Amino acid sequence: MSTEDLTRRSVLKGGTTLAALTVLQVAGPAQAFGFGPDEVIPWLDQPAPNPIPTNVGNMLKWEDLDSRLTPTHNFFFVDHYGQPERLDEATWEIGVTGLVARPKVLSIADLKARDRHEVEFTLECSGNNGRPFVIGNIGNARWAGARLGPILQRAGILDDATEVIFWGADKGPVTVRDNSGIVSGGQTAVAVPDADGGLDLTFTEQFARSMSLRDALSRENLLCYEMNGEPLPREHGYPVRLIAPGWYGVANVKWLTRIEVVQQRFAGRFMARDYVTMREEHRDGQTVWTFATVGHNRLKSAPAKVTRRDGGYAIMGAAWGAPIAGVEIRIDAGPWRLATLADLRSQRSGGHVWAFWTFDWGRPVTGEHTITSRAIDTEGHIQPAPEDPLIASKRTVWESNGQITRRVLIA
Repeated sequence: MSTEDLTRRSVLKGGTTLAALTVLQVAGPAQAFGFGPDEVIPWLDQPAPNPIPTNVGNMLKWEDLDSRLTPTHNFFFVDHYGQPERLDEATWEIGVTGLVARPKVLSIADLKARDRHEVEFTLECSGNNGRPFVIGNIGNARWAGARLGPILQRAGILDDATEVIFWGADKGPVTVRDNSGIVSGGQTAVAVPDADGGLDLTFTEQFARSMSLRDALSRENLLCYEMNGEPLPREHGYPVRLIAPGWYGVANVKWLTRIEVVQQRFAGRFMARDYVTMREEHRDGQTVWTFATVGHNRLKSAPAKVTRRDGGYAIMGAAWGAPIAGVEIRIDAGPWRLATLADLRSQRSGGHVWAFWTFDWGRPVTGEHTITSRAIDTEGHIQPAPEDPLIASKRTVWESNGQITRRVLIA
């Protein structure tokens, strides 16, 4: 870490200076993202075409960002096994099973009979910015439903429970290798011997993710049936999904059918084999590989667009993944300079809502320029640079929260 970063970290941890940063550098939303006659200057580095539009869609075009809430019809989606065929709110049920004293089966009507709670949450796919065509898998919405925690508590969680699994209705074929030659588990599988004497097992796996019991009991978690004041669309998990503010998109299980309380770690495909961040680290002359399941959001920001009005230019963007204290930008190889936050909603929400920022660029010289942003949270953490070991050692696409640089041409 550079001396500059160490200084900034120590400054941000001081309450007086932090207050100055988060109050004196705040502008009104209209100033930051106005709807005036601004001309948007397109980025030169547009993303590559999306090769899988049926599985990944509605990716945000950053130049179009002009409101805090993302319209539902423009909100990104990701499917792993495709959308389930039978989606009927009238007959949909969610089981609460496993290590509970009083197992339950809940209908959507049961959920809607409970107190309705709403949370605003910026949802990002953990693979965002991990591939050349994925730079807009993010959106912000108001999500509403019944709180999960009281439902679990009323079911009577047993003392030996440690983990909660959330099962979706979507499912598909999976092939894994089993060197033991033993087929186990409750799902039908076909074992095919391979050249090494092991067995390749092909079976149908239901989408599932888990979190610790403590995380599941967070009062912010919702069994969600509304998005931006309307019923959940099919592609976003209709009729009900989990919304877990502060977690990457994969943890927010769609088409929820079962909540299972268990006493051991769950090691299904999307916990132990996929959505696992792998890093190649070097310790004492040795190469060491580390593996971590994708979980909570990471601190991040992105330049959204450059606009021109009356010959002057402004840079606008967003920051998320933690309570945002400030954002800095760097133009070309120049110094880091403080941007202006649009409001303090990110801090008030505990970091669950993205913060918009803007920077008055004045009248830059003509030609091509690069623009980089980095977010700083209220604890003094700084969004890492590409050469930071946290980013440079990563060998998978997940959790790509390194500083983002865009290219623009000023004519």
